[in-house]
Amino acid sequence: MMSTNKMSKSRTSVSRRGFLRNAVKGSAAAAAAACTTVVAAPPEANALVRPPKPLPPDAVGLLYDSTLCIGCKACVTACKEVNHMPPDVGPAQQGWNAGGGDKPIYDSPVELSAKTLNVIKAYSHGTGATKDAAENGFAFIKRQCLHCADPSCVSVCPVSAMTKDAKTGIVNHDPSACIGCRYCVLSCPFGVPKYDYNDAFGEIKKCQLCKQQLAKNELPGCADVCPTGATLFGRTEDLKAEAKRRTALKVGEYAHFPRGDIAGKVGGQRSGHEKLVEAAYQTHIYGEKELGGTQCLAVSAVPFDKLNLPTNVPENGYPTLSEGIQHTLYAGMIAPATVFAGLAYLAHRNTKNHTDE
Repeated sequence: MMSTNKMSKSRTSVSRRGFLRNAVKGSAAAAAAACTTVVAAPPEANALVRPPKPLPPDAVGLLYDSTLCIGCKACVTACKEVNHMPPDVGPAQQGWNAGGGDKPIYDSPVELSAKTLNVIKAYSHGTGATKDAAENGFAFIKRQCLHCADPSCVSVCPVSAMTKDAKTGIVNHDPSACIGCRYCVLSCPFGVPKYDYNDAFGEIKKCQLCKQQLAKNELPGCADVCPTGATLFGRTEDLKAEAKRRTALKVGEYAHFPRGDIAGKVGGQRSGHEKLVEAAYQTHIYGEKELGGTQCLAVSAVPFDKLNLPTNVPENGYPTLSEGIQHTLYAGMIAPATVFAGLAYLAHRNTKNHTDE
């Protein structure tokens, strides 16, 4: 009797292992069969990649010129004031910036955070003697949301808290819809959205191009106060043309550099200034092609990889592939239904075999 029970238990154990093994094989085979037509498709008709999304015709953004930036950080201060952001003091600044009380003496952000929506960072090499020189020089770079044409944060948000305005192209965040999953934080290739971990009801924070200012026909805080025009506002297409003009300039030329709004409409007309080109621009316009293009562009005399901006990225946004795969696999629910049918068949077959035993 004991021998019979042991044999029965042994058959049951083997049967379960066999079922799991066959289920894995079957589900993989079913999934592969469901995707065969997609993989076999020629590259020009590859259903795994959806077409990239273009920028709206009237998309607005910023052009940052590293050669014009003097590192005054007026843009950082103005951003804090316009968006009602608190001071940001990192652990390294606590000792000298405590102020003897709860409030620090200075706002001293060193990186984007839930308290800082844009920040000026510095590149330095060797002696750091020459501005805008990659060797023994230094340069500045402005970090903020680039407002991608095909943003990953919008693609991954499960509740549409991240949206892209159909007219201006501004990538907005709605805290009332946000569930705090932080998928946007993980998905952004530029590391822009930040979550406030120090608040029990923390929110995602990111630059929204001062849309509340634009609604009043006023400039974004950073472009409004920039004394040199290093941060310039305007239509992205106009800014792209201006960027191409600057990258074609030669050392020793005098050139005109506008301030405020490149078209002089938002915030009123601003006087520009003439300046001698002292450092050769890189031909690369950052944001023109990166990940489908961005509405905020940058030009510099120092290569952008030295300014800690990701350069080894594709020309199409990541959502073109991720959404393409999802839409293909779930189109008409064919792939999930195929996998489920395969699992159901295996379950029925293994159950029948066990019953016969």
